[in-house]
Amino acid sequence: MSSSTAARPTPVVPDARPRRLSPPVAFGAMAAIFILFMAASAAPSPLYVVYQHEWSFSAATLTVVFAVYVVGLLGSLLVLGALSDHIGRRPVLAMAVGMEAVALLFFITAGSVGPLLVARFIQGVATGAAMTTLGATLVDLNPPHAPGRAGVVVGVAPSVGLAIGAVGCGALVQFAAAPTRLIYALLLSGLVLAAIVVAVMPETSTRRPGGRASLIPKVSIPARLRPEVYALVPVLIATWAVGGLYLSLGPSIAATIFGFQNHLIGGLVVALLCTPAAVTSFALRRWPTPHLLTVAALLLAVGMVLTLLGIAVDSIALAVIGTMAAGIGFGASALGYFGTLARLAAPHERGELFAVAFVMSYLAFAIPAVAAGFATTSAGLRDTTIVYGIVVAVMATTALVSQRLRAK
Repeated sequence: MSSSTAARPTPVVPDARPRRLSPPVAFGAMAAIFILFMAASAAPSPLYVVYQHEWSFSAATLTVVFAVYVVGLLGSLLVLGALSDHIGRRPVLAMAVGMEAVALLFFITAGSVGPLLVARFIQGVATGAAMTTLGATLVDLNPPHAPGRAGVVVGVAPSVGLAIGAVGCGALVQFAAAPTRLIYALLLSGLVLAAIVVAVMPETSTRRPGGRASLIPKVSIPARLRPEVYALVPVLIATWAVGGLYLSLGPSIAATIFGFQNHLIGGLVVALLCTPAAVTSFALRRWPTPHLLTVAALLLAVGMVLTLLGIAVDSIALAVIGTMAAGIGFGASALGYFGTLARLAAPHERGELFAVAFVMSYLAFAIPAVAAGFATTSAGLRDTTIVYGIVVAVMATTALVSQRLRAK
């Protein structure tokens, strides 16, 4: 063998495996995708008035559109909530991103109520699958030096996403061309980026058997966690009942009771609740959970009372102050109970436990809102809103008493 042959370097075979995102980058990307899904879920709210004007359907039909989304979301939480604990986070997230893209295409091409119903149902399924899996993934990726960060993000992301979706869509409806299509096209471009991120993110959950059995609908809380989870139920119900009031009736209250016809105002009503919620979830992230939940219940009750007074005496200032107070309570509550769940759940329990929390949240969100939607056709918007608000104030007061008894 010649010396030239012996010195020939061995060719380097490139690594065919795709490079994965580092855990810190993946954590930030999952938070951004969480916000994107929540923004997409809120985007149709300011458009409902436009759809109703263009397609001439009743308030009862509008309530059905709202209910269809919730049915899809709750069904997804019950069926798919624990799936990522068995087959991994990435496959479930990829499915959720794909279904959300299909829903947005239906929104873009919708010309009647039928496609709108289909779009909202598919979007509900996609959102339910994404929320539980993203919550579990964030806990998986939580940096060791900041053990509460995932709970903060899961508490903040829904409020931030809802505010961005509602205000952004309201602004586009008011000032941009093609308002019933542009917002969905922008969200679709965001989903393309989300799909790329999911393709290169690290898998954080070990595959384990039982994936098919996990599709059987069930709401299960591990026995060792039940006392702490059950203690969160009153404040959780009060929190999401407040959210249901503002997201379902808020834009209509601004237009009908206070006379604001600007579509941007409808989005700002949602933002008045969600922005203080997001700021509070971040600002109070180091507070002890019992203090958070007590403050949350108190401010939810006070906020609802002030809002009702504003509606009763036609005072915009009172209604705004009440909404922002309720928003602070909303944020403190979300931080308290999602932080608790993030701390309690073992890795193989995270998907299912977050699914249980979201099922309870959206039942509290949807049932009063759907009932109020149907009630407005017979009782009128003002009376329905006042009754709804009184019920929510009572729920918040009950949650406050529950927290005080638990503290003692």
